This record gives sequence, structure tokens and C-alpha cells, in this order.
Amino acid sequence: MKDLTQGSITRHLLHMSAFMAVSMIAQTLYLLLDMYWVAHLGKEAIAAVGVAGAQMMIVLALTQMLGVGTTAVISQAAGRKEQPHAELAFNQSFVMSILVGLALGICGFGLMSWYCNTFTADSLTASLAKSYLIWFIPALVLQFPLVSMGSALRATGIVQPTVALQLLSVVLNGALAPFLILGIGFPRLGVAGAALATFISILVADVLLFIYFEKKYHYLRFRSAQFRPQMKMWWAMLRVGLPAGAEFVLLFFYITLVYKIISDFGPAAQAGFGLGVRVMQSLFLPVVALSFAVSPMVGQNFGGRKAERVRHSVYSGIGLATLLMLLLAAITWSAPGTMIRFFSKDAAVIQFGSDYLRIVAFNFVAAGIVFTSSSMFQGLGNTMPPLLSSASRLFLFALPALLLARTPGFDIKLLWYLSVGSQVLQACMNLLLLRRELHRKLRFEDGADFIPASATAS
Repeated sequence: MKDLTQGSITRHLLHMSAFMAVSMIAQTLYLLLDMYWVAHLGKEAIAAVGVAGAQMMIVLALTQMLGVGTTAVISQAAGRKEQPHAELAFNQSFVMSILVGLALGICGFGLMSWYCNTFTADSLTASLAKSYLIWFIPALVLQFPLVSMGSALRATGIVQPTVALQLLSVVLNGALAPFLILGIGFPRLGVAGAALATFISILVADVLLFIYFEKKYHYLRFRSAQFRPQMKMWWAMLRVGLPAGAEFVLLFFYITLVYKIISDFGPAAQAGFGLGVRVMQSLFLPVVALSFAVSPMVGQNFGGRKAERVRHSVYSGIGLATLLMLLLAAITWSAPGTMIRFFSKDAAVIQFGSDYLRIVAFNFVAAGIVFTSSSMFQGLGNTMPPLLSSASRLFLFALPALLLARTPGFDIKLLWYLSVGSQVLQACMNLLLLRRELHRKLRFEDGADFIPASATAS
């Protein structure tokens, strides 16, 4: 375990973020290479993977629920130097990850046909989306134990093994994808090949991380005696994780709403938006790495009752995120067409994707503040405030978007401007709520009876 309650906060953040950034850069390469090979199959294939991939938002919601709860409870226990409590939380998290993943797989296959037929622009795109999900849903199921184990390591300040395995997974996926998609040495699987490559790479990462816990890591060990579900511990994790997961459910509704509104513009519009979202997600990964580092930093120092270190973590995290996103916004705004053209030569797809990126570049700083401040709430053990701000953002976007879509001569660019405005308002709300939370939670001088969030679960 790495003790984050001692030493330079900024150095800890940069060190952890650097390793996480390597992982995120690898993930970026995976996203971009995957879409690059799929783009060889045409705009319908791009649109199909984009629509089917939107289900990743549901998985992110559930894994966020699991990962945030795991990180919060274990990091606070580590800050209090309560190793048995941290180990119990780890084993309970692992069991929960298996059960939730299996439930998701069953629901995913049950709703697959309805989802693809409802949110695609034509029957060909719907058929391709179904082919993709046949292997993508099992890959999503395997994400759950991977997130549980990775979150436990991150909570104790250990990120190198997870990063190394993610790099290996990305290399394996990148090596397999062109062969499976285009049929080089294998039967030509098309979009299904992209999903199969993802499934194989995640399976390998799961197995190797499990072996690492068994052979190398001694602070947290698998204990079969602790596998029996304990509802009190589950609730301690879910109390923190559920609101954080619900934020991604709202993001899923946002993305699927956009896909539905722009479906009347045809596959080119959906493909342009899908590529734009993939590029934007890839660009956001460095600040996501920073937010992953912020959560255990705040959690351990909050558990250790170090108020000034918590405040310093907040200021450093938001400052670093702002600088990162300013740089990425400038790059995106200056060359959006080049980013889209790398994946598609279709003029309409390039136009739709370029317009999207050029406009949403103006909300990058606000998005960075939202990411990092939400992680700070996770470390403090209260994720309800960022959920409220996310719900407010969806409400401010959805109603006007639906009304605008019904107006004659509707311009799709209005959706992107509306998205920017709602994101800026969300960032402002997050900062105000975080200031209130810090004032309320960092009152350790109130006496020895003060108990941080999640400390009572046992």
C-alpha cells in the first residue's frame, strides 16, 4: 500500500496521474485504432458501432457504481490504518462485481434487438449493431471484476500493475482487430471481429490481474470466507457508488437522445456524431486519469482526518484539470476536420463530426472541472451532489433539444451549442456544491466522535 497521507500532494497526484495517463493513452489508441479499422467497412458500420457502443454508458454507470464505492471505502479504511476492514471491502466488491456483471449480460442480450432497431437510422445499421453486440456484451461483463480489482489497487495508491495489464490488453486488441475485422488469416467477421478482439483482450487482463493478487499483492488478498454477501458492507459501498453510477445513466440518456434526434439526418449524421464522441472521449482521458488519482488522495486524507491536505488536493486537482483541458480545447478547435478525416473520407460524415468537435471544444474546461470535482465528492464519501448537478444538466439539455428538433429548418448545430451551455452550468453547480461539502465535512475539530463516511461499515 502507498500512504497518501504523507508527502507532497501535487507530487502524489502527478505520479499517480502519470501512470494512469499511460493507461489512458493506451485506451485512446485502442478506441481510435478500433474505429479506424471499422471505418474501412463504411459509414453504416461506423454508425452501428457508435449506437451499440452507447451501451457502454450503462456499463460505465454500473462499473462506476462499483469502482467508486470500492475506492471510497477501501481508501478511507487505509487512511485509518484498518487493513482487515479494507480487505473485507475488497472481497465483497469482487463478489458484487461477478453478480452485477452476469445480470447485465442477461439483460443486454434480452434487450439487444429492441435497442438496435429503435436507435439506428436504417435496417442495415441495426443488423450490424446486433452483430457487434453478440461479442461486445460478454466483453462488457468481463469489465466488472477488472474494475473491482483495479479500484481496490487504486484505493491503496497502487496503479502500476493495472496500467501494465491495460497496456498489454490494448496491444493484444490492436493486434487482433484488423485480422478479425478484415479477415486477414481468419474468416472476415466485420464489426463482430472488433467486438471479439475486445472480448479476448479483456479476458486476458482479468486472468492476469487475478494472478497478480494471488501471487504478488499482500495488503489485500482473496478470502473465500469473506465471499458470502454482507449487506451492511454492500450498502456502505453502494451508498457512495449508486449516485456516481447514476451520473453515467444520465449520460447514457443524453447520448441515446442525441442519436434519436439526429436519426432523421441519416447514417452520416450518426456516424459523424459517433466519431466525434469517440475522439472527444479519447482527448478527455488525461483528465480522467487525473480524476482517478484525486479520489484516493482525498479519500485517504479524509479518512486520516487531515483537513488541510484534503483542501490542497482539491485546489491542485482542479488547477491541473483546467490547464490540461485548455490545451486540449485549443488543439480540438483548431483541427477538428483532421481528427474526423483520419477515420472517414465521407464528406458528410466529416462535416457533421467537425461541426460537433469545433463547438463542444468550448466546454472542455467545464468538463474537466466536472470530472475532477465529482472524484473529490467520491473521496469524501458523498456522491449525491454531483448526481443532482448531472440531472440538472440533462433536464436543461433534453427539453429544449426536443422542442428545437420539432421546429422547421432545425439545424443540428443547435444541439451542440445547447450541450456546451448545459455543461458550463453543471461545472458551476459542482463547484458551489463542493465548497459547501468541504465546509460541512472538514470539521474534525468537532471532537473524537466524528466518524467519516463509510467508516461504520464492518
